[in-house]
Amino acid sequence: MTEALKDLGTHLELKRGDSVLGWEITLDELTVDVAPASLKGFVEFLKTDATCKFSTLVDITAVDYPGRAKRFDVIYHFLSMYQNQRIRLRMAVHEDEMVASITEVYPAANWFEREIFDMFGILFSGHPDLRRILTDYGFRGHPLRKDFPTTGYTEVRYDEVEKRVVYEPVKLVQEYRQFDFMSPWEGADYILPGDEKSEEAAK
Repeated sequence: MTEALKDLGTHLELKRGDSVLGWEITLDELTVDVAPASLKGFVEFLKTDATCKFSTLVDITAVDYPGRAKRFDVIYHFLSMYQNQRIRLRMAVHEDEMVASITEVYPAANWFEREIFDMFGILFSGHPDLRRILTDYGFRGHPLRKDFPTTGYTEVRYDEVEKRVVYEPVKLVQEYRQFDFMSPWEGADYILPGDEKSEEAAK
């Protein structure tokens, strides 16, 4: 599979050198860095080229890197059932940069792009209906940005007692963000809750 992916990466670089900024194979997966200005044309090429035939859009998502000048990576996953191959497109964009919508090429992109707009605040030019899809009407902010606060916002839910939709302040205790991945079997240097009972029993 790795050799086939190398051939595919070389093919894309030769045919669409204006779009491909670079490519790499990691864990038998091909990742291609794409220039934002060439995204739509490159995606059309992936779908129609006889060597590629990436007919299925699997997913679109984003990753937030607040410390970078180009804050976001927009990630696309495609599947070619004809060639039995997968490909990942990665595109770095600024916070205020608009990304071309690919809904005309892959209609399934509609909801994915709306979700990214809702969660990250990335705008897609040419999208037919760019509205929030997961948060409530009038919601402010974008929950999957790394700087989104855990308190100070309201959440909406249906109250079974009052039989209506109610708005409440979001209350997330900061301790939820303090994860401890050390296994006690590997020699934790602190006492876990309940350990004091075993020490008392040993006396």
